[in-house]
Amino acid sequence: MVADEKTVLNLLKTARGQLDAVIRMVEEDRYCIDISNQLMAIESLVAKTNATVLKAHIAGCVRSACHCGTDAERDEKLAEIEDVIDKLSR
Repeated sequence: MVADEKTVLNLLKTARGQLDAVIRMVEEDRYCIDISNQLMAIESLVAKTNATVLKAHIAGCVRSACHCGTDAERDEKLAEIEDVIDKLSR
C-alpha cells in the first residue's frame, strides 16, 4: 500500500503555501508571536504528512516483508521503523 499520492501532495503544497506566507510575514516585520504560531502550524502539517507516509509504509512494505519476505527483509523493514521512531523521539 502506497500513501495516497494526492493526499500527500495536497498536504505538502499546503505546507509550502504556509511557508511562503511566513516568509512574507518576516519580510513585512510582522509580530513575532504570529510568525511563531504559523511556524507551529507548518510543523504540525508536516508531521501529519509524515504520519500518513509512515502508516502507508507499515501497511504496505512492512506488512509485505513480514508475510512474504525473507527473515532478512522483515528485519530490515522493522529496523527502518525503529530508526524512524528513534528520530521522532528526539
